[in-house]
Amino acid sequence: MTLPDLLAVFAHPDDEALVAGGVLARHAASGARTGVVTTTWSPDSPRAAELAASLRILGAGVPRLLGHADARVPGSAPGRARLLDVPLDEVVGQVVRQVREFRPELLVTHDAYGQLTGHPDHVHTHRVALLAAHAAGLGHLYPEAGEPWQPRAVHLATHPDSGIAELGPLLTRAGKKLLSAPDEHVDAAVDVRPWLTEKWSAVLAHRSEVARERSLPGILSRLPADVRERIISTEWFTRIDLRRAPRDDGPAPAL
Repeated sequence: MTLPDLLAVFAHPDDEALVAGGVLARHAASGARTGVVTTTWSPDSPRAAELAASLRILGAGVPRLLGHADARVPGSAPGRARLLDVPLDEVVGQVVRQVREFRPELLVTHDAYGQLTGHPDHVHTHRVALLAAHAAGLGHLYPEAGEPWQPRAVHLATHPDSGIAELGPLLTRAGKKLLSAPDEHVDAAVDVRPWLTEKWSAVLAHRSEVARERSLPGILSRLPADVRERIISTEWFTRIDLRRAPRDDGPAPAL
């Protein structure tokens, strides 16, 4: 069975592999179209090349980099403003264009916390993606960005309180925040064990992050394989429905 076409909107190269790599690989393997928009880092940076390798492994096409600077790495996009400093309307319009070009059934992005660690680029990308998901279906908004298209639903990648028993202490020891969501806010827990080879290979493609001691790829790479697999074998999402289906079309598709 072919799963719904899916477009993900994430802040940094490596986010796609860490929080939705299994879902991306699963949809691609079913024959669905999958893609990833990344809001920061320049297309000519080393991390863009790593992103391209990750997406090849996941079957998610080519990088769609907006090219804004990472809030914490000014050299990520020389001469460009930080994502946080770009006018909101401008960034939303860029994502609207991507949505209208790709025409996905489902959109995936960060949760309102900006994942567990609350990175400001994650939080801002969450806001931008939600605004763009709504605006993309309204023809009077951003008319220069193409013909209107409304995704059926947005899925926010998240971590429930009950799902961080092993990962949580690793992050707190590294001095990072721990922002998990109440279990009742989580609508889907996707078992991605059949796609763990692709997911972990995609994470490893981000070699510069794996080499860093305090990054999540670096932390995960130093764990015993069985512990790491338990941590990354489930991906959680909160669902927001956007478009009503015709009566004969059934409910909006799930992940």
